[in-house]
Amino acid sequence: MSDLPSQTGQRTSPEARELARLDRFAESLDARFRVPLIGLRFGWDSILGLVPWLGDTLTAMPSVWLILRARRLGAPRSLVAGMIARTALDYVVGSIPVLGDLFDLFFKANLRNVDALRRHLAHRRDVAPPRA
Repeated sequence: MSDLPSQTGQRTSPEARELARLDRFAESLDARFRVPLIGLRFGWDSILGLVPWLGDTLTAMPSVWLILRARRLGAPRSLVAGMIARTALDYVVGSIPVLGDLFDLFFKANLRNVDALRRHLAHRRDVAPPRA
């Protein structure tokens, strides 16, 4: 499979493209919109979370998909467990009326999960033996 050139002229790996896709996905859930004067960012997770239980349940599904994609990229069980814990915390606390809505504005579990995956993949590249 050939890699496509990036904007800088370098070739990007399928792993890097998938990570960029997950990053955009997490941003739409957690930080798609911005309140101009205060710079507060929020996404579909916060908007749908305003509907008690149903909204949080609907936004948990894409969060689980993100975790499954991370596993497919080779995330170890310990990383997946952390991602599940962040998503569960977001779901449980987010389900509390008013307090949960405020929590959703600041916790941003999906962005945290993608960031943890990015750090893992970068570390794995640094310690992986060079290809022959």
